[in-house]
Amino acid sequence: MIRCIAVAGRTVEIADEGPAAASTLVLLHGFTGSKDGWGTLSRALASRRRVVAVDLPGHGGTAASADPSADSLSGTAALIVQTLDSIGVRRFSLLGYSLGGRIALGLALDHPRRVERLLLESASAGLQGPNEREARRRHDEALASRLERDGIEAFVRDWEALALFATHARLEAPVREALRRRRLACSPAGLAASLRAVGTGTQPWLGDRLGELTIPVCVVVGALDEKFRATGAWMAARLADSRLEIVSESGHTPHLERPESYRAIVERFFGAVDFAKEEARVDSMANGS
Repeated sequence: MIRCIAVAGRTVEIADEGPAAASTLVLLHGFTGSKDGWGTLSRALASRRRVVAVDLPGHGGTAASADPSADSLSGTAALIVQTLDSIGVRRFSLLGYSLGGRIALGLALDHPRRVERLLLESASAGLQGPNEREARRRHDEALASRLERDGIEAFVRDWEALALFATHARLEAPVREALRRRRLACSPAGLAASLRAVGTGTQPWLGDRLGELTIPVCVVVGALDEKFRATGAWMAARLADSRLEIVSESGHTPHLERPESYRAIVERFFGAVDFAKEEARVDSMANGS
């Protein structure tokens, strides 16, 4: 079931597919995505839990705010929490991909009593150095201006050509074409606003706060995504209760490139498996004891 809920004068679309009494998993998509991009994964996960997929500001059915600060990392996190409050969800788990992963990390840090478990796919804690952040902010501003000047088709053509998405050439044609259609359906103004409000150069550096998280965190990266594989390992090493999952034969989008492997990771993690006990059990079986 899909519901539209007005929160703080804005419309947020929610895919609410599971029983209300079940545990809740919130899905946050990446840049140029929407709640519809989770497809079969969302439906499969909903067989055992309540799944809520939110359109982030500037994407899908959620318009960007006229005030960029309202769509900042902390502002978007607050909007998501308000949205969940409005449907009676107090405690929930979070899964975020790329942009959605950065927002999920910020939400877990800002609202630690609300989040039970956190999965970060191809995500980062932001950029540490002020000079690096400023250079990225200028880059994102140039992208935003290009979106407004040249439109969505030119932007998508250049976006798909990024080395980050080179492994998408191996996706099956229907998957690749569906991804392109979703990107082309994006609002240029919405994406431009998102870049300005919550781009990597605009968000605060969260790396120094990773030690604040005591909940279980699963960091998922593609084996072929060298930059985010290194970033994921760095983050996992600084989290109190973390697990690093490296998906073989995958680049920046494991949920698209290796959907079965990705779903197995998600089901195992959000099934609340005690990894230490499970690995000890497996080791014990392997040793014949």
